[in-house]
Amino acid sequence: MKKLLLQPVFLAVAILVIILFGVAGYHYDVGYPAWVMMATGILIGSVLVIALKLLLTWLLPFIKKIPLPLLTSLLGGFISFYLLREFAFRWPSQLFYALVVFGFVCTALFVFGIWNIFQNKRKPLGIVLAAGGVLFVVFGFYAFNGLDGDPYTADVSQLKNLDVTTLADMGIQDPSNKGNFEVEVFTYGSGTDKKRPEYAMDVKLKTPTVDASRLLPEWKGKKKKWREKYWGFGVDSFPLNARVYMPKGKGPFPMVMMVHGNHSMLDYSDGGYAYLGELLASRGIIGVSVDENFINGHWSGDFMGKEMPTRGWLLLKHLEQWRKWNAGDDSDMKGKVDLDNVVLVGHSRGGEAVSIAAAFNKLDRFPDNGNETFDFGFGIKGIVTIAPTDYRYDREMSLKDISYLSIQGAYDSDETSFWGMRPYHRLAFSKDFDGFKAGLYMNHANHGQFNSTWGQSDFGAPMKWLLNLEPLVSGEEQRQVAKVYVSAFAEDVLKGNRDYRPMLKNVDLVNNWLPQETYRSQYADNHKDVLVNFEGDIDITKTSSGIALGAKNFKVWREAELKSRDGGSQQNNALVLGWRYQSGNMDSIPVYRITLSDSLKNFSEADTLALSMAMGDISELKSNDEDEELESPDVGFNFSIMLTDSLGNSASVALDDTNRLPSMIKTKFTKFEFLDKDMIGEPSETQLKSCYVPVSSFMSDNDSLKLEKLKSINLIFDRDTLGVVILDDIGFYTKANTARE
Repeated sequence: MKKLLLQPVFLAVAILVIILFGVAGYHYDVGYPAWVMMATGILIGSVLVIALKLLLTWLLPFIKKIPLPLLTSLLGGFISFYLLREFAFRWPSQLFYALVVFGFVCTALFVFGIWNIFQNKRKPLGIVLAAGGVLFVVFGFYAFNGLDGDPYTADVSQLKNLDVTTLADMGIQDPSNKGNFEVEVFTYGSGTDKKRPEYAMDVKLKTPTVDASRLLPEWKGKKKKWREKYWGFGVDSFPLNARVYMPKGKGPFPMVMMVHGNHSMLDYSDGGYAYLGELLASRGIIGVSVDENFINGHWSGDFMGKEMPTRGWLLLKHLEQWRKWNAGDDSDMKGKVDLDNVVLVGHSRGGEAVSIAAAFNKLDRFPDNGNETFDFGFGIKGIVTIAPTDYRYDREMSLKDISYLSIQGAYDSDETSFWGMRPYHRLAFSKDFDGFKAGLYMNHANHGQFNSTWGQSDFGAPMKWLLNLEPLVSGEEQRQVAKVYVSAFAEDVLKGNRDYRPMLKNVDLVNNWLPQETYRSQYADNHKDVLVNFEGDIDITKTSSGIALGAKNFKVWREAELKSRDGGSQQNNALVLGWRYQSGNMDSIPVYRITLSDSLKNFSEADTLALSMAMGDISELKSNDEDEELESPDVGFNFSIMLTDSLGNSASVALDDTNRLPSMIKTKFTKFEFLDKDMIGEPSETQLKSCYVPVSSFMSDNDSLKLEKLKSINLIFDRDTLGVVILDDIGFYTKANTARE
């Protein structure tokens, strides 16, 4: 036995197996201390590689041509590595086995070197081999991490400087600044939580449990067994646990209720929004961070979206408990919250859950099981979704008359597309509704850093080692964006403070409150008269309201559904225009014309022309020359907008006179481009930016223009000789509702 195992090749293989099994065990989170799991992984790897070595030695003695010790060592190692990749490491096979080969070379050099040293055969050679193995490891480590970085860093030297009057210039306070209220922090919950003292003996208020059996029938099998063993309760007795950030004062105060998304249920998520709760409470808004960790993912299984109704329903059950406290006898809680002024904030699957909660809030019964009755009816005035899902629940939520904000990072490796814009597009407003919907897209922001405890990596180890983390902003910077936007949203929706509405329309107005990054903001409300939105039919020459649409000298002219980077639908149609012509050839300049019908020509009250825009795929303009390469510029494509009245007067303004032109935001999620394509999809996806041109700019060009007799809006592509743009939602704001209030 000793002779069989004490061989250099076997020792090299065994050491590598034990190291990788130990690493995998360390990161295999099942609730035990990491060192215990690491020791377990080492033990499994050791037993496995020795057992396979002995088994193969016994089974394969008939193979004479290959040295038996070598063959059994290699085969035993290969089977061990195969099992490791299938059940623990889960790297793509080509990368995993490349790591194994490299690791084997390194460990073989080291083991053969040590073997030579201790066998007193060739000590100089042994030292060289052992040192070479160590140096290879060091080189490999640094070379692997050297694959990080942003290959798409833009040259912004060509950007035109805009004279933007920021909100700070107007004397408006940064909404991420703490307010004047003192803050009390406490928890409420079952009082019996066996894993978390903050929801056991440390609770200020005890709450009853709720029965979610009808909402989550998937609570069964090993999911049920291991969860109930860990938590000590089942689906019929879910706790109402939460952290509260309470402004000190009489009240009633409006409320922002926050909920996390899916994460390891053993790595508790609800404390990761304290930065928002404390900020909001200091500004006179109750912050509540809800604990739903017990339905999160676990090594025993993930509910794969079947738990989404429960996530939303639990939020409403928390509000129901606050309603009882409001009407109760506890002097600390009675009348404390204004339940007619509530905003829900959700991150990841929690982002989808808040939409579900807003929809369930108006229902009498659970749509998936009518035996479960609802009686909610809270004053949910707005929802904020942060890096949300929008596909987990098998029903789509189409909301109405509720304010909405969604925030997304371009480097989100978990939710790689801006799914929050799909509910944005489905959200409808009644004629007199005074709310809004807005979206913010931020480059170099990931998924997890919006929660202060989730960390920089959107994957757990060892998958996280493949991620390209160097381009990311810091967690503090990313959470600063959330603080500015969530606080501003709450001020507007819950307090009626309209000072922050302009920043929701145009992110450029708050660039001195945010990290220096590339952003895209989208916005819509009832006060914009949208003339053309490219929805509803397949006729590209006119709209249903009688507006004529025409294009001249374009190589690309179509209306298309916008796609996410993985090919899914953004649930929004837009206009795609592409052009290419020789400089100086005025007859070839492309023009897109919107000719208004007689009933729409009076725009005397118009204050701002608004449209949404993105850079398109310039490769669509390739000629028949297969070797031709066209690269997207670092600066967005510019064009002129000409307004013409029925008297023949016209006025023209360049788009970049009042807007930062949107370039293409590209991302490299992993260290390898081929892996990005396999795991993520395309390096970019279309994200529109709302652009605004004041009518005063047109009047400065020609004060004879008669807006009450407006005949056409002409987009003249005379600034760049080639380009592709994507346009949507072209229309006007009136003087009372401008984009730059």
